[in-house]
Amino acid sequence: MVKRKVIKILRLLPVFVLMGLVLFNCSSGKDWRTASRASAGIAPDPAVTEEAVLHVYGARAWGWRGWLAIHTWIAAKRTGEAHYTVYDVVGWRGKRGAPVLRIAKDVPDRYWFGEEPKILKEHKGLGVDELIDEIDKAANAYPWKTTYTVFPGPNSNTFIAWIAKQVPELELDLPFAAIGSGYVN
Repeated sequence: MVKRKVIKILRLLPVFVLMGLVLFNCSSGKDWRTASRASAGIAPDPAVTEEAVLHVYGARAWGWRGWLAIHTWIAAKRTGEAHYTVYDVVGWRGKRGAPVLRIAKDVPDRYWFGEEPKILKEHKGLGVDELIDEIDKAANAYPWKTTYTVFPGPNSNTFIAWIAKQVPELELDLPFAAIGSGYVN
């Protein structure tokens, strides 16, 4: 009798652990409005970096989604420029009536709502200006500028996969956690 109860509890243990992790990760102690969006200090300072720089970043998604998925974006600085241009897609922009695609001068390596970004691909120096031109052209031709769906896409990872498909010289393979990247295939 005791053995059956122990076996039942052991079978339910993964469920309880998962529930605890979800509750912990979605606790009221975390708030996206106050989560860090500061620079992670990864990108070279454009004020002292003459060469062209192109980074593809990825960071864990907000909340429980971060267990499964990452958010991706591109930051580029042409030779001699004193700023980065950031290319990204964010769904909440569409909920406010704006395009989900944004191309703007911005901090290249921001924390993604508290999650530290990682460089997924880096290009620097000669030939990168031409690569940035191709990325800009592809970004402006992105077919889902006003459409966002978490799954199966189009989403932020669909956008980066679209760029990679249009600009094979980028030589980017997105990780499995880039959910939505298969939408363009």
